[in-house]
Amino acid sequence: MQVTVLQRVDIGCRCALPALLTLLLALINIVPLHAPGFAPMAPMMVLASLYYWSIYRPTMTPLWVVFLIGLFEDIITGAPMGVNATIYLVAFGLVAGQRRVFLGKSFGVVWWGFMLVAGAAEALRWLLISALGGLVMDPMPGLFSYTSSIAVYPVLSLLFAALHRILPLPGHP
Repeated sequence: MQVTVLQRVDIGCRCALPALLTLLLALINIVPLHAPGFAPMAPMMVLASLYYWSIYRPTMTPLWVVFLIGLFEDIITGAPMGVNATIYLVAFGLVAGQRRVFLGKSFGVVWWGFMLVAGAAEALRWLLISALGGLVMDPMPGLFSYTSSIAVYPVLSLLFAALHRILPLPGHP
């Protein structure tokens, strides 16, 4: 069966969905809510997306895309350059390398894994920003960000699972 140009475009767009959704979540994270002090405590939606896709479709979000999304987030949030890129690359690599642990498991196991990854990512963020800034940062905003990330992950995973259903099967055109 011959694949038409429009079918190739459709498949290409669907294959780009995980990366585009992750980029959209980075933009949503910086939307001004006019809530003073909310930005440092915002949920780590980009990390949640990268975590999900590193388990279920790691090849659809290549490492160079993860790096660029991290740099983009550093630029738009004013974080020290490379902090988010480093955190996302480390998290994505670790989870993709251990994806067999999570595949086929219950949502509770996957959520528990996200809790561990998000805690480690927030600790690494605190450490990197403190080291690069030359002073010890207040850990409380990071704790709130971690807590809100855990709370929002179930909702985000429903969105990710819905999108996962429309993605082409691995190895199929």
